[in-house]
Amino acid sequence: MSLPGVEGLIFAGPAGVVGSIMLVWAISIQEEPKGMSEKDISRWTPEAEALSPGAGGSVMYRVDTTLDEPIRTSILCGACGHLEWVEGTRPTEYSCTECEIPLWEEEE
Repeated sequence: MSLPGVEGLIFAGPAGVVGSIMLVWAISIQEEPKGMSEKDISRWTPEAEALSPGAGGSVMYRVDTTLDEPIRTSILCGACGHLEWVEGTRPTEYSCTECEIPLWEEEE
């Protein structure tokens, strides 16, 4: 539906101005994301839970390595849900210490 002539301008003019002001106002709102404290970062651990099987029934696993000192790596076995921490970066091979399933082995 459109309003021809002066009636259309009477409605469209103020609506356009108000819409432009609201657009500028909405764009200017910036909510700063709240970062984690150093203490929260050092205490973080992934949830220890079993993961669903991957493609073809393969065992899923999750590896997380810290970026800041001390460098530590958490390894979550998807088959049994066992979570283990190792010092340093991701090892070249790993078998779950709980269920003894080999999770990966890197070829050189």
